[in-house]
Amino acid sequence: MKKWITAALAVVSMMISSAVIAQTIDATNPYILIDGVADNAFSRLKDDKEAYQANPELLRDVVKEELMPYINVRYAALNVLGSQAKKATKEERDLFTEAFYDYLVMSYAQILTQYTDQEVTVEAPKTIAKNRSVVSVRVDIVDKSRPPIRLDFKLRKNRKTQEWQGFDVQVEGVSMLSTKASEWSGQLRKNGVEAVAQELIERSKAPIAKEESES
Repeated sequence: MKKWITAALAVVSMMISSAVIAQTIDATNPYILIDGVADNAFSRLKDDKEAYQANPELLRDVVKEELMPYINVRYAALNVLGSQAKKATKEERDLFTEAFYDYLVMSYAQILTQYTDQEVTVEAPKTIAKNRSVVSVRVDIVDKSRPPIRLDFKLRKNRKTQEWQGFDVQVEGVSMLSTKASEWSGQLRKNGVEAVAQELIERSKAPIAKEESES
């Protein structure tokens, strides 16, 4: 069950952060963004399934090309740093953001090896107040062999471009950013931002390989 929830997290994280170049997705509406990206992103995975199964390392390219351009990595990284962000130098914050980017690429690529054509349902668009800068969009993942999984995507509006970007996702109420912040807080306080960034860089080099799913 744990691997299934983790797989769901990564697969739908791709939905809020990817776009197929051949089609333009309206990023000025978070609901339309997620729904459009879901259709496009899953089509790519399905069309090239055999290639990704034969060489999972190719999933890194999928993540870099289709996911990362639509994730506000710096905003997410600073949230993970928490109070340490103010104590760190600009160079340390930049290094951690770059390391966090690489970590996300590796993590999403690894988790996407668990994708097996799950059905995805995105909630219908709602009216968004003009003064709102953060919204949550619900997505349900349905797999015939497992209970449905609810995810709530957090998206933040860029005031300059008026476009939305994903920065966090809650799986059954558990925040990805909060989890990582809690996991790394002790190391950040003890070893510093640079040391943790270097550790993330090394962890990001781990090979991508499909793991056996738990029943």
